[in-house]
Amino acid sequence: MIVSLRGRLREKGATLAWIEAAGVGYGVQISLSTYEALPRTGDEVELYTTMVVREDAHQLFGFATREERRLFDLLMTVSGVGPKVALAILSGLRPEALSRSIRGNDIGALTTVSGVGRKTAERILVDLRDKLGGEPSFAPAGTGPAPGSGFEDAVSALVSLGFPRPSAMKAVQAAADSAAGETLAIEEWVRRALATVGKAQARA
Repeated sequence: MIVSLRGRLREKGATLAWIEAAGVGYGVQISLSTYEALPRTGDEVELYTTMVVREDAHQLFGFATREERRLFDLLMTVSGVGPKVALAILSGLRPEALSRSIRGNDIGALTTVSGVGRKTAERILVDLRDKLGGEPSFAPAGTGPAPGSGFEDAVSALVSLGFPRPSAMKAVQAAADSAAGETLAIEEWVRRALATVGKAQARA
């Protein structure tokens, strides 16, 4: 798994950056926000990355900040939102504007992005509002860990086991949805998330 990439910026465009690291050239898909943050061609650059693996392609996505990568990964957990749409959203709305729109239930801001219709925008708001709004992911307010920490800790644990971040986030969310407000230790959340992955693989 490639979680970050540092090297020489050889070429850059509005949607793609070519980074050479240790003699290997990487084509990294980027948002307009990341494009604007890139240095001059020839300078050293570091991007936070997410690898999306599919049967017909392995795609590497790069982000100027951890927060932008986190938002990309969260968007990928929404039904009907693939990497192309997630990147388009981050190109149309800067990370801070996207977070503000989701917290504020601003469906109009999301539908200004090309390729995002009202139904997709509504799913994004419903699925992500609590994750960005300060409520704990696994327990009612005041009974669980610090806001968002349980969700992120469980995702990080799965990533350390080799799962792609989007898959890890989907598994943890499925575990959280099935818990019905239970307050459990992080180890139990990870165990349940791994169980959901196993069930999904068995059905495949």
